[in-house]
Amino acid sequence: MQQSLVQIALVVNNYDEAIQFYTQKLQFDLVEDTELSETKRWVVVKPKGEKGAALLLAKAATEEQKSRTGNQTGGRVFLFLHTDNFDRDYKNLIHHQIKIINGPREEVYGKVLIFEDLYGNLWDLIEPSTPM
Repeated sequence: MQQSLVQIALVVNNYDEAIQFYTQKLQFDLVEDTELSETKRWVVVKPKGEKGAALLLAKAATEEQKSRTGNQTGGRVFLFLHTDNFDRDYKNLIHHQIKIINGPREEVYGKVLIFEDLYGNLWDLIEPSTPM
């Protein structure tokens, strides 16, 4: 048996501002941007070189969904981004004025920091001590 995690839905306020943040500031690739209706698009981004999971940027459509934007996990770190070059990606976060919540610091598992995306979701940026 084989299974794989393909996409994770991330609730966003606006497709274009989310695309801009993830592709320009975090340097993700835009995999797909397909219009499904006048108000709905299928927007998928993923980190450069990623062969597995991607983010489906899902525009909040109801008040309940809007209330979850930026806090889908109740304030816990939501997403974990591994890197092969922590210092490069840390400098990129600083350059784009992305809010660093905690770190950088060395842990037994590698270099890590917590940053906030444009809506307030918390991410771990990790360079594992064992190569990826």
